[in-house]
Amino acid sequence: MFMVITKYVKDIEEVDRWLPAHSAFLDRYYARKKVIFSGRRNPRTGGAILFRVDERAELDAILAEDPFRINGVTECEVCEIIPTKYDEAFAIFAERT
Repeated sequence: MFMVITKYVKDIEEVDRWLPAHSAFLDRYYARKKVIFSGRRNPRTGGAILFRVDERAELDAILAEDPFRINGVTECEVCEIIPTKYDEAFAIFAERT
């Protein structure tokens, strides 16, 4: 599982220009059960996405399709997370894929 923290590196107008395409990108990976959650940071300086993938190579391939990344809107910090304790409601997500 990987947490991706994004930081906008372009004006918010440029972020908003690519937001519909970014949202469609996320929808594709929600449908494939690869994204657990996504959302904006507050204040609106970027976002966060929790991916349910086991390998960094798979994550990198997914991120390469993100219109925000393709168009230079964001920079990403990637952290691999191995859940060891979690609420029982989260167990379905914490299982290895």
